Amino acid sequence: MSEENNSVSEEKQKEIMQKYDPDGGVRELTGWLAKVAFIGLLAFSLFQLYSSTIYPLPAQILRSVHVGFGLVLIFLLYPATKKNRSKGKIAWYDIGLALLSIVVGTYWLFFYEEIVSSAGSLTTLDFYVGALAVLLVLEATRRAVGIPITVIAIAFLVYAYWGRQMPGFLVHRGVDIDNLVQSMFFTTEGILGTPIAVSSTFIFLFLLFGAFLVKTGVGQYFNDLAVTLAGKRTGGPAKVAIFSSALQGTISGSSVANVVTSGAFTIPMMKKLGYRREFAGGVEAAASTGGQLMPPIMGAAAFLMIEFIGVDYWTIAKAALIPAILYFTGIWIMTHFEAKRTGLSGLSDEEMPDRKEVFKKLYLLLPILAIILFLSSGMSVMRAALYGILTTILVGLLRKEKFRKVYIAAFGAGFAGYAIYSFTTGGFNLVSAIIAAILVTIVVSYLFDGNLVESIEALVDGARTALGVVAATAAAGIIVGVVTTTGLGLKLANSLVTLANGQVLLTLFFTMIAAIILGMGSPTTANYVITSTIAAPAVILLGVPDLAAHLFVFYFGIIADITPPVALAAFAASGVASSEPIRTGLNAAKLAIAAFIIPYMFVLENQLLLIGVDSAVELIWILFTAISGMIAIGAGLVGYWFRKVEWYERVPAVIGGLSLIYPSTMSDVIGLSIFVVLLGLQFLVKKDMIGVPVYKAKPAKTSQQS
Repeated sequence: MSEENNSVSEEKQKEIMQKYDPDGGVRELTGWLAKVAFIGLLAFSLFQLYSSTIYPLPAQILRSVHVGFGLVLIFLLYPATKKNRSKGKIAWYDIGLALLSIVVGTYWLFFYEEIVSSAGSLTTLDFYVGALAVLLVLEATRRAVGIPITVIAIAFLVYAYWGRQMPGFLVHRGVDIDNLVQSMFFTTEGILGTPIAVSSTFIFLFLLFGAFLVKTGVGQYFNDLAVTLAGKRTGGPAKVAIFSSALQGTISGSSVANVVTSGAFTIPMMKKLGYRREFAGGVEAAASTGGQLMPPIMGAAAFLMIEFIGVDYWTIAKAALIPAILYFTGIWIMTHFEAKRTGLSGLSDEEMPDRKEVFKKLYLLLPILAIILFLSSGMSVMRAALYGILTTILVGLLRKEKFRKVYIAAFGAGFAGYAIYSFTTGGFNLVSAIIAAILVTIVVSYLFDGNLVESIEALVDGARTALGVVAATAAAGIIVGVVTTTGLGLKLANSLVTLANGQVLLTLFFTMIAAIILGMGSPTTANYVITSTIAAPAVILLGVPDLAAHLFVFYFGIIADITPPVALAAFAASGVASSEPIRTGLNAAKLAIAAFIIPYMFVLENQLLLIGVDSAVELIWILFTAISGMIAIGAGLVGYWFRKVEWYERVPAVIGGLSLIYPSTMSDVIGLSIFVVLLGLQFLVKKDMIGVPVYKAKPAKTSQQS
């Protein structure tokens, strides 16, 4: 493919990450300090793998050591202020904080029996270590995640302590300092609660999975595959952005990181083709944010949903599938209509990659397909993640042509050997046979080629990616602990329902506003914990199923990344596109209109979540009407379909689209009637029939003409 796309330089990408993603602004360490950090990150990953496979630890020990690793590495890698990021030195006070973090992280390990047998009573040493743990978590969160969630966590602590002084329904008897410290660090309801439990198990392993995928070159392959499939279509680069960002979402838990990595490639292409800067940035921001809504990974927050709702992961992934398809369909349709409206065509032949070479590498998608297979087979999430990592290592081996035949032969031998063994002992399991073959191949690879370097680098990168998640989930544990101790969640839920006078739509609207505000500036995992704790109970009080309520707040917590005035993903895209940030955010919000509509629809009618869907015919009908609805809404908002959509057609188009998305017989009849009439008008109404000039798009231009 031609290199004329003027992709954004690595230095520019790094600058944007540091500005808009706190997790991207680490110190540039050199010399022995860099080696210490490298060893620490590697040890973190090895500890997590060891405790997940060989020697499971008691919950409190696993979680506290997990937090300890995170705190130590954050204080070594994240400076106290942005000014110190470029310096390769570590301040003396950061070394001191790292040493104190070791004390906090190992305290449960050394005093486990004493703490468990104390029945909740604290010694003086316990109190000081617990208080220190809270302070270290808050400071680490400020550095690695940002100020918003840190302020929220502090506000909750203040609320817990000064409960008697709170006004109105917020008043409670207050929690004294001893009980507050005890609940925050010496129970499984505070820092060591559900959020950090999920971080120390599911999330960490899937972050490692993502790191191994990156090492295999899957990220770049997503771009090449997207260009091959969509590059020559109308407005091709915008569709490439949508396609690649949806795939990138499977390996990135951050909207900002997704924007910068894929946007550095797609935004220059869109600008070169002729898209406005703000529109190009908006497309990338909307698509990248939606990557966290797309199964199977879903920005790692889905793993928290498992614990909060009590359903299996596959149930969540299936429920999220149709809303995610509609989200990306909506963006695809609107960019298509915008391209037709402005007369933009696709990429030229010279800018397209070699189709044969791209399709020869389809095996790079095997790890993602393997994860889906493992999860759908009923395998536990942790085991699926571990086997996904092994599959990724196998795929990385297949990239090496020198030993490819050897590795394929080893895989076949391992599969055949397991098959023979299983048949002789009774019973054959396909998944187990695949895993056995992968393990044999990996062992052979180390004998032939010593493939350790890439694996070690992936372990280090995965641990580095996890640091922000550790801090965010630990701080979120503080919030959840206060909510549990004070009963605040139910109070806020009741107040939202009361404010809405018990009306479902108003309650959903207020909950949406709360989720967007709480989600501003917070990473996916943290904003889901906050919104599910504070906002979701209000929806559940109305009789909405737990899964629908949690997905509702999950959607709006994520969409906060593209909702002005604080739209970090859109601002990052504006940095890549050199566009005006607020306008970029408004374009992203407009393109992602489906995300503001669909959650209301699946709460009001759960069939969109595949709840109560009994047949394939019913599922196909729901998809057909919903996609038709997105076409109508896209035409109404963009103002173009097969010809210009006149002002008197645009409002009916949006109304008809909403009717089609809502899955009921009456709304489908109304929506389809409007859809058919508008479609007929697009072809039948001519200038000489009604005296309205038919809009003619500009002559299509190629990227070379741009």
